[in-house]
Amino acid sequence: MARRAQWLVPAMLINLTPHGLAIHAPAGVVTLPPSGSVARVATAAEPLDPADGIPVSRTAYGQIAGLPEPKPGVVYVTSALVAIAARREDVLSPGELIRDAEGKPVGCRGLTRPW
Repeated sequence: MARRAQWLVPAMLINLTPHGLAIHAPAGVVTLPPSGSVARVATAAEPLDPADGIPVSRTAYGQIAGLPEPKPGVVYVTSALVAIAARREDVLSPGELIRDAEGKPVGCRGLTRPW
């Protein structure tokens, strides 16, 4: 049985990505403009041995910047990387991408919790 989170209805969605989102849902398309704030995860690259002359590195993930503290009734939409690092029920990421004929992303099918 699917678990229903308390904060889902009603919820204010705040887009913490740098671009607008067209979220496709059964009731229609929700357009979510960027909020002007972007949540990101700090990264650091550790060089490894090259593969056939191609540089290879291991990425270490650090602190999250730009993600507000939880607030009742607010859901933050971030990149999947931020949502995975945050592991919070109020942080979701865009669902399956919808692409146009050229392969450019034009929307997503709902939202997801990637952890």
